[in-house]
Amino acid sequence: MSAHDVRPPDVRQRLPRRRILVAGWFSFRDGEATAGDVLALRRVEDVLRRAGDAYDVVWSPGFRAGALHLDEVRPEDYSHLVFVCGPVHGPQVEELHRRFAHCARIAVGTSVVDPDSAAVTGFHRILARDAPMASPVEDLSARAPVVPVRPVVGVILTHGQHEYGAQRRHDDVARTVTRWLAERDCARLELDTRLDTHDWRLSATPAQLLSVLARLDLVVTDRLHGLVLALRAGTPALVIDPVEGGAKVSAQARTCGWPALIAAERLDGRLLERWWDWCLTSGRVAARQVRAEFLEGSLPDSADELLTALEELRVTG
Repeated sequence: MSAHDVRPPDVRQRLPRRRILVAGWFSFRDGEATAGDVLALRRVEDVLRRAGDAYDVVWSPGFRAGALHLDEVRPEDYSHLVFVCGPVHGPQVEELHRRFAHCARIAVGTSVVDPDSAAVTGFHRILARDAPMASPVEDLSARAPVVPVRPVVGVILTHGQHEYGAQRRHDDVARTVTRWLAERDCARLELDTRLDTHDWRLSATPAQLLSVLARLDLVVTDRLHGLVLALRAGTPALVIDPVEGGAKVSAQARTCGWPALIAAERLDGRLLERWWDWCLTSGRVAARQVRAEFLEGSLPDSADELLTALEELRVTG
């Protein structure tokens, strides 16, 4: 048997009590946490909890500053090291083998690129997701415990509109709103009302953007068309007017009878929280009602008077 197929007997004898440290690429100082990695971790945690095993998880300080970090743990406190997901490759993984040399080391749900590399051969057992000359198995994230669905929020902000001069509060609004949103347990999707037929990240047609908006739970915006297009799609909008004293955004909200509006000079977490809750409850029905009014054409717009204006200003040859 190869060294990484079974745990050496001397390790088993030396460590009668299991105390497990769980790590992954999400643990390294310069590593990154992906959704798949974290869900794979949740699958491993679920298995360990059901077995009654004591374990700790180490996180990158760049991702979770207040969590347990690799440079804080004492290797002698652990009997096993479990490395979760990602490629078994590189000097960071090799350093784990050196630092936790006394531990039984297992890789689970990982990809093996080079079976002869020190990162791979340093493990006593590799339960690979995929490896050369082996059949692949299902990724750990597929069977991770089910998580509750979070609100999906489109964010449409502008840093422009310099025509408002000293009344502009756009940068302050964007900082406050994005900082507040970062603390909300929601899925955030940055959007733009600007169309582009060359940039794949932007919608090329209004229909494409409206299709996205219709699938959201909420839109947070400081743009007039962010408000109007969200309501046209039947999606509630939490609206901030970025111009001190109010301008076109406030005027349009009043025209549509839309209450979830905050003035730039009054913007704070309390009001954001209040209208956030309203939009995700009563606001859903209110947005659909406004959409119905749009479709019925019951609200007047300036195009209704266009033909009259054309007739009045007819130029005779």
